[in-house]
Amino acid sequence: MNITSAFAAALEANADKTALFWGDREFSYRELREQARLVALHLHRQFNVRKGDRVGVWLKNCPEFIPVLLGVLEAGAVFVPINNFFKSDEVGFILADAGIDVLVTDADLSTHFKALAVNRPCLRLFRIEEIQTGPGLEGNLVTGEAAAEESDLAVLIYTSGTTGRPKGAMLSHGNLLHNVESCRIILRVVNFDRFVVLLPMFHSYMLTVGILLPTLVGGSIVLVKSVHPVRNVLQEIIQREATVLPAIPQFYRSMVGASLPGPLPLRLCVSGAAPLPVTILEEFEAKFHIPLIEGYGLSEASPVVTKNPLDGTRRPGSIGLPIPNIEVSIQDEAGTLLGPEEIGEVCVRGGNVMLGYWNQPEETAKAFRGDWLLTGDIGYRDTGGYYFITDRKTDMFLVNGINVYPREIEEVLYTFPNVHEAAVVARADDKRGEAPIAFVSPQAGAALDSAAILRFCRERLADYKLPREVRVMQSLPRTATGKIAKLELKKLL
Repeated sequence: MNITSAFAAALEANADKTALFWGDREFSYRELREQARLVALHLHRQFNVRKGDRVGVWLKNCPEFIPVLLGVLEAGAVFVPINNFFKSDEVGFILADAGIDVLVTDADLSTHFKALAVNRPCLRLFRIEEIQTGPGLEGNLVTGEAAAEESDLAVLIYTSGTTGRPKGAMLSHGNLLHNVESCRIILRVVNFDRFVVLLPMFHSYMLTVGILLPTLVGGSIVLVKSVHPVRNVLQEIIQREATVLPAIPQFYRSMVGASLPGPLPLRLCVSGAAPLPVTILEEFEAKFHIPLIEGYGLSEASPVVTKNPLDGTRRPGSIGLPIPNIEVSIQDEAGTLLGPEEIGEVCVRGGNVMLGYWNQPEETAKAFRGDWLLTGDIGYRDTGGYYFITDRKTDMFLVNGINVYPREIEEVLYTFPNVHEAAVVARADDKRGEAPIAFVSPQAGAALDSAAILRFCRERLADYKLPREVRVMQSLPRTATGKIAKLELKKLL
């Protein structure tokens, strides 16, 4: 079994069903299949792409993204999604690191070709505008030569590189299919579900939950053209009768403040990619009466690891329970399994865990302890088996030798009236070693008083956790996937 054969099975039962909505356009499963085959044939014949070759895909959200993904895999190649917000130097690093000679892009982004070709003269461009116009593409691909095994590399997805240059996480066909099946079970996905895709499609979360999950179960994708204003997104959700919305906390906060154009057909909302503040969860569910399920994952795990259950207790602030067929543990630095309420590193093992980092055996070795993937996230498990993330291992800092986790402070900041965004980073301190510095932004039309926020925190936090300074900004910097860019904030210290 591979992703190509899994999609073929979905196609067989849903050939004429709409697989993708894009504005006023609709694409059936049959049309996506035909476009995917054109991509595969074009790669095979015009670019001589063979099994195992890496193909870079540098695209904004667009309908072509899906047949390009399927076509690259059908050609037996490895799909390498590239952040469409990257500049030429950042793209160039991935091209060189992954050994990419063919880059799929569009007419707009292809204007950067000269800059990219300076350091990679072998690079060739495949513009998506050629998918339906490529010459001489009649006939069949020799699928026997290109067919992938379950263990073969399918996607090479580059991590955000918070501690240096990005690393390519190697995900096999089996890794991704395993995660899709686990998500199908926990989210109870069926073929009448319609998934809203508004986050960047190059991100691992959208790749698995937004694209592969609905298409492999015979569902549909509602691809949103623009997320601004939020009211227009809600209108599209209503018009297309979307049932599942995977998004980030920031979008759910925007929904809370938006006027409703009508009743929403959504049966479920899923929050991922960044921690969900408890206040956003409570405000959202009070307004919409739709379950908002927080989950957790990372690219190296294909990416979903835990989810709060649809029925039973959903615990605010918790990332939930391990999804089916995945194990999670909390371990100390020596690899000892810790008990309930003990804080340590979150570790994962299962069929969703990556093969390793591309051409980085030393980094791969650091990422594993036996067959456990070390996530770099710090957290604990409560007595009910629910997991909580307290912080990134790299974000944790020491104040007078005591561990301080920024998220604990951020949760307090989010409860202060009119705080829209909050982030805490550490600044070197001669007396204490490190000191927490808070950055906040106000709700639209509101003002914030730093002194008042500090007084508020003083009543709710131990003195060593108290921010030494609160800085008010109109908005906090964010990464392309919606996370607050703490590295940028640290540059302001």
